Amino acid sequence: MLVNMKLKTLEMTFRSTKEFKENILCTRGFFATKFNEYVQLHNHITDKLVYRYPTIQYKVIRNRPLILGINEGIDVLKEIFDDFDIVKLGDTEYEIIQRSMTIKKQEFGLSDKIHFYEFLTPWLPIKQENHEKFLQLKTMEEQKEMLRRILTGNLLSMSKGLNYTVPDLIKCDLDVKITRSEYKDVNFLSFYGGFMANFCIPKYMGIGKSAAMGKGTVQEIRVYRDN
Repeated sequence: MLVNMKLKTLEMTFRSTKEFKENILCTRGFFATKFNEYVQLHNHITDKLVYRYPTIQYKVIRNRPLILGINEGIDVLKEIFDDFDIVKLGDTEYEIIQRSMTIKKQEFGLSDKIHFYEFLTPWLPIKQENHEKFLQLKTMEEQKEMLRRILTGNLLSMSKGLNYTVPDLIKCDLDVKITRSEYKDVNFLSFYGGFMANFCIPKYMGIGKSAAMGKGTVQEIRVYRDN
């Protein structure tokens, strides 16, 4: 019997009198500035970035902002839930007329089933300095093998950040298409599509680079068990 863990998550959504137009960086900036005392909202101590898996992640799902809290991130979102009536993004103010909070307990970790996931937002697996290395690989299978190794590394890194020890080998495969995404005015190779793995990932969690900013957000689409 494989050992996984129960991970507690909180999904916070809110709605305004008008549609949100600004990008997710603005949303993070608003909350990080207004509630600067909570490190989890911005992952900085003084001016230094804290390198760890983010326990608060900012996303846009079906054109609505969603903030995901994991573990200690849940307590922070509970604290601020009633403390903002207006969200100011750039020069635009959005009056909040509805908000919701959903807390779940979900399985996380190695599984005896194969789980199929889709990326709801672009996955950024490759550091900018490795773009050329990836593009110069001679075959699609070589590129795919590189992505498999990175995906496995993403899952191991996420596990470590959530204090989960992976007890056996992670097996995965993927079916993705290359696109490009801009982050902080820099273009990155990014990928849409999906993957399969013997690993449980709660809904809306992000993997890879910039998970805090909504990149690499996944959703399970089906599960297969080989009897």
